[in-house]
Amino acid sequence: MTDSKPKQRIRPTATFMLSHPSHFVAQGFGSGLSPVMPGTVGTFLAWVMFVVLSYRWPAIFSAPHWCFIIVIGFIVGVVVCDRTGRSLGVPDHGSMVWDEIIAMWLVLLFVMPADVVTQCWAFFWFRVFDMVKPPPIAYFDRQLKGGFGVMFDDIVAAFYTLLLFAVWRAC
Repeated sequence: MTDSKPKQRIRPTATFMLSHPSHFVAQGFGSGLSPVMPGTVGTFLAWVMFVVLSYRWPAIFSAPHWCFIIVIGFIVGVVVCDRTGRSLGVPDHGSMVWDEIIAMWLVLLFVMPADVVTQCWAFFWFRVFDMVKPPPIAYFDRQLKGGFGVMFDDIVAAFYTLLLFAVWRAC
């Protein structure tokens, strides 16, 4: 007979996050440890990082470079979120916010340059789509497992946000 007892869930701490580079990245460099709305805190960190890096070093953080960073970040995210989810005993633990970071960077890549008000709307609508999970986001969230599932539903939320902005700009 096999032991079907589920792996014990771990409450993430700074010690856990710093115990492996995968945890540090998956938990958004510490932003995922926020006791209140870690996904929103991770998304806010992504916004600040994108703006600061893009304006401070525009030659290094140009649109083509951001495309490369986002693609590599997605691939890395699949690995680090899978490893961290297994370590925590929860495949898509709320403290893992790397998926929000990559998805918000994708939104900002297509929204920028924009004024602060437009950036706030991009932040707001991405969070709405990520939290509410309208179809098919909820379907992907339930059906896709592991690190790929963690990352993919946020990319779909980013596309919903970008679609909303495209419709808004067309009107």
